[in-house]
Amino acid sequence: MRTRKGSARRQAKRRLFQRAEGYVGGRRRLYRTAKENLVRAGRFAYRDRRRKRRDFRRLWIIRVNAASRMHGLRYSEFIHGLVLAKIEVDRKQLAEMAVNDAAGFGVVVAAVKKAIAAKAAA
Repeated sequence: MRTRKGSARRQAKRRLFQRAEGYVGGRRRLYRTAKENLVRAGRFAYRDRRRKRRDFRRLWIIRVNAASRMHGLRYSEFIHGLVLAKIEVDRKQLAEMAVNDAAGFGVVVAAVKKAIAAKAAA
């Protein structure tokens, strides 16, 4: 007697339909359509997990740029000054300071300006 998939197929379908819960119409009720949509959703999820990092970095750069311009420095000058001043703070923390701790960001900007002036004098 040959073996048939039986309960294994039923379990696989059940798992697939559980993952397709929340989809509308045939996207959750029809096996082939649900499967196609799950593959597509998986591709978007994979892509957007990487995209999210890019988007956040862009946001942090925009915030740091805006805050540094309020102190009279362009973003590129500010980052260059950080390197010169040997201040190792990442963009995420700088953006957080710019939004929630303006005084602390001002201290960093002062150190950056001092480092830029020292390089210009040398």
